[in-house]
Amino acid sequence: MKAVVIRRYGEAEVLQYEDVEQPKIDSTQLLVKVRASSVNPIDWKIRQGMLSLITGNKFPKILGFDVAGDVVAVGSSVTRFKPGDAIYGSTSFPGGGYAEFVAVPENLVALKPTNLSYEEAAAVPLAALTALQALRDEGNIQTGQAVLINGAAGGVGSFAVQIAKALGAEVTGVSSTKNLDLVKSLGANRVIDYKQQDFTQDIAQYDIIFDAVGKRSLSQTKRVLKPNGIYITTLPSPEVLLEGVLTAFLPGQKAKFILQKPNTQDLIYLKELIEAGKIRAVIDRTYLLQELAAAHAYSESERAVGKIVIAVSS
Repeated sequence: MKAVVIRRYGEAEVLQYEDVEQPKIDSTQLLVKVRASSVNPIDWKIRQGMLSLITGNKFPKILGFDVAGDVVAVGSSVTRFKPGDAIYGSTSFPGGGYAEFVAVPENLVALKPTNLSYEEAAAVPLAALTALQALRDEGNIQTGQAVLINGAAGGVGSFAVQIAKALGAEVTGVSSTKNLDLVKSLGANRVIDYKQQDFTQDIAQYDIIFDAVGKRSLSQTKRVLKPNGIYITTLPSPEVLLEGVLTAFLPGQKAKFILQKPNTQDLIYLKELIEAGKIRAVIDRTYLLQELAAAHAYSESERAVGKIVIAVSS
């Protein structure tokens, strides 16, 4: 099969499009013909070696956490899927989605939303699961709460705005000037142009601040966070980790970071929201699998609006 592999850590040029052996499945896995994948910042952070303490130095590696495709074969213990099913979901760490076929555990995927293409479905899993679990599980979001999403036009942020709105919150989205209309169209009640206004100097206060781009900390945002508010970030910096420890057992404001946990149940929940028209995927650009190096470079520029999708096979 064709796949994009890395044989060492480095810049985008280490991504090589080549022939590799098709994966074999165990009793709990599905063999999936990948129709589409996507690019998430963690993919190029792994490629650069930023997570080498976790990912190790065994090569070659195939990256890519998001997949949408068709089940080709199932392991002997698989009960929820059969060959021919259209699925979407996540691969095991550290990836595998940048290939024509992938072996995925049954408990990391769900049936694909019927109203999404494979490319649209591949944009959902990691980013939407991160947004959902940040707001629902870490933030304990409640109807009527005031929620601010920093990075509201990005991959995670665009889903966070929609999920917060679907869960009954009053949403403020922070983005650049050119993306304000998009953020409004996703359901934000109010938008802030970060080029014109620093949201940490706002007069409003929020129950939850979700920093979907990991640019701030609790200490920087506490002025606009309610006394019992929760600050959540996607980037577990040393400062955020320390703030999390210091606030965990004390009353008042909390600092948390989200490490998404892929699972079938949350994918089914997202599927229901998508099919009800409450969530949609925002796709900036679509690249072919053999153009993955260019897709990674574009993601690293931090200019992408929504998600970058990889078309793998038709």
